Amino acid sequence: MSSAPGLIAVVLVTLATLAIGTWGLRFSRTTSDFFVASRTVRPGLNASAIGGEYLSAASFLGVAGLLLTFGAEMLWYPIGWTAGYLVLLVLVAAPLRRSGAYTLPDFAEARLDSRRVRNLCSLLVVAIGWLYLLPQFEGAGLTLTAAIDAPRWVGPVVVGAVVLVNVGSGGMRSITFVQAFQYWLKLSAMLVPAAVLLVVWAGDEVSGPSATAGDWSVPLGDGGAQGLYTTYSLVLATFLGTMGLPHVVVRFYTNPDGRAARRTTLAVLALLGAFYVLPPVYAALGRAYGAEPAASDSLVLELPRLIAPGLLGDVLTGMVTAGAFAAFLSTSSGLAIAVSGVLTQDVTARRLPRLGDLAAFRLATLAAVAVPLLATLVLPDFGVARAVGLAFAVAASTFCPLLVLGIWWRGLTAAGAVAGLLTGGAGSVAAVAWTLFSRTADDVREGWFDVVVGQPAAWSVPLAFAAMVLVSRRTTAPGHARRFMVRLHTPETVELDRS
Repeated sequence: MSSAPGLIAVVLVTLATLAIGTWGLRFSRTTSDFFVASRTVRPGLNASAIGGEYLSAASFLGVAGLLLTFGAEMLWYPIGWTAGYLVLLVLVAAPLRRSGAYTLPDFAEARLDSRRVRNLCSLLVVAIGWLYLLPQFEGAGLTLTAAIDAPRWVGPVVVGAVVLVNVGSGGMRSITFVQAFQYWLKLSAMLVPAAVLLVVWAGDEVSGPSATAGDWSVPLGDGGAQGLYTTYSLVLATFLGTMGLPHVVVRFYTNPDGRAARRTTLAVLALLGAFYVLPPVYAALGRAYGAEPAASDSLVLELPRLIAPGLLGDVLTGMVTAGAFAAFLSTSSGLAIAVSGVLTQDVTARRLPRLGDLAAFRLATLAAVAVPLLATLVLPDFGVARAVGLAFAVAASTFCPLLVLGIWWRGLTAAGAVAGLLTGGAGSVAAVAWTLFSRTADDVREGWFDVVVGQPAAWSVPLAFAAMVLVSRRTTAPGHARRFMVRLHTPETVELDRS
C-alpha cells in the first residue's frame, strides 16, 4: 500500500493552511480582530467559515462509519447537526449578535448581571471545547495511521502544532479565511471520490448491499424501546446542542448585525445540506463491498483502495485524506479560538495583567490546545462521532436553556440560571464521564442504565429547563432585564428613542 498520496495530501493541506493563515495575519491588528474579527465578516464568507469549522472529524469520518455499522437510524446525526442551525436561526442568531458580547460568558453576565453565572459559563465553555477537541485529535491520529502508517500520536501532534501557529498568530480574523477555504476543500474531497467510486461500482458486478446487511435500511432496526429512546435523545441533543457549542456561537459575534447573522445561518444550512448528502454514499458502498464495521471510523479513508485498487485508489485516498486533515484543522482552530477567548478574559488576562491582551490570548491558546492534546494521547480509543454526540448533549443541557430563556423570557434570574446550568451540566457531564471511561468504542452495552446514560439529552435537557424556570419564579430578575430584552429584539435599522 503506497503512503505517498496520503503524505503529499497532508503536507499540501498543512502548507495551504499556514499560507492562508499568514496572509490573513496582515488583517489582524487589534484585540477585536483576534476575538471576533472586528465584527466585519460578511454572510458569504462567514457561512463558509462556519461550514469549515462545523464539519469536524465526526462529519467527515464518523457519520459514514456509523451508517455502515448501525444502519439508517444513524442518519439522525447529520440531520440533527444540520437542523440545529434551523433552531439557531429561529431562536438565537440575530438576538445573540445584538447583545454585543464577545463570548457566551459575556452574554450571560450582561443578561443576568452576575459574576457567578459568568464563571460557571466559562467553566462549561472550556469543558465542552476540550471534549469536542478530543475526537478531532483522535481522528487526526487515525487518519495519518491509515494513510501513511504513521504512529497514532503523530496526527494529534501535527494538528495541535498547526492550530497553535495559526490561532496564536492571527486569531479570528486569520482563521476565518482558513476555515472558508477548508470547507470547499472538504466538500470537493468527499464529492469527487464519491462520484468516481459510484462510476466504478456501476461497472462492477456488485449491485447492492452484501448478504449480511440484515435490517440495515430499517430505521431503529430491532432496537425496540431502547432504540426508540436512543433515537429521540440523539435528536434532542443534536437539534438543541448546536446553539450551545462555543465555536459555533462565537461565529455569530463576527457578523456586522443581526440581519447578517440570519443570512449567514441560511447559507450555512445550504452548505451543510450539500455536504451531508455524501457520507451515506460511502456507507452504502462500504456495505456493497463488504467493508468491516470494526474499522468504521476509517471507512472513508479505506474505501477507495477497496473499490479501486492501484493508482486510482491511491489518488482518491490522497483526496479524502486531504479533506479529513482539513476537517481536523478547521474544527480544532474554531474550538481553540472559542476556548482561548474565554480563558483570556477570565484567567490569563486577569491573573497576569502585565502580559498585555495579545500575549494573554496566546498563552490561553497554548492551554486550550495542550490539555486536550495530552488527554488524547493518554485516553483509550473511543468512537469519533460518539464523542462529538456527547459534546452536543452537554451543550444542549446547559447553554441551550440559558440562551433560549435568556433571550425570550424576561423572568430568568441569576439564581435560576445557576440552578439550570448545574442540573443539566452535572447530569450530562456525569454521563459523558461514565461513557468515556467505562467502555471502548467497540463495546456495546444493552442494559437500560447504559442506554439512558449513554444518551443523556432526553432527561438532562428537560431537567435543566425545569430547574431554571422553577428557581427563577422564586427569585427576582435583574432590574435591567426589560431594557436588555428590548436591545436583543430590536433590529439595528430601528431608531430607538433613548430620551
